[in-house]
Amino acid sequence: MVNRKKISIFILDTSAILSGKTINFDQDKVVTTPGVSNELQPGGKDYRTFLFLQEKGLAINDPSKEAIKRIHQIATETGDMSRLSKADIEVLALALDINQNNEAIIITDDYSIQNVANELKINFKSIVQNGITKSFKWTYRCSGCGKKFNENIKTCPICGALTKTTVSRKKNIER
Repeated sequence: MVNRKKISIFILDTSAILSGKTINFDQDKVVTTPGVSNELQPGGKDYRTFLFLQEKGLAINDPSKEAIKRIHQIATETGDMSRLSKADIEVLALALDINQNNEAIIITDDYSIQNVANELKINFKSIVQNGITKSFKWTYRCSGCGKKFNENIKTCPICGALTKTTVSRKKNIER
């Protein structure tokens, strides 16, 4: 059996494209998802940057349905589901698919993407901000009666008060 070297594949989130930072392709493969493409509106500077990246070799790949399902499961467990867009979920799912044969590295400043990626042991790099140093599990607590919910419920079904987002678990991440 031949031992194949894993290739690093960078996955761009919308924040990486919007950052305006130079993205150097070199010999690494760079991909994104249709959801990221849909978040960039034609006509602006960011869209022109996106078109330029495509001309330089940026590929647009769909993640598998199984990976999307897994991301929904993990993001629900971490409490990040309500914070993730469709494009964010696609980026994470594509990384999950790529990690089966190669090394996926998500380029994003989105802390919820980073939190879910960390939970799944997917590498990520920030492009403008520092990136997360702790992983979180979010829960929702009623501001009236104090009842805790794992899902993002806006109004408490028990007393009718609004819920607040709270951290139920916080731990340092190793990077």
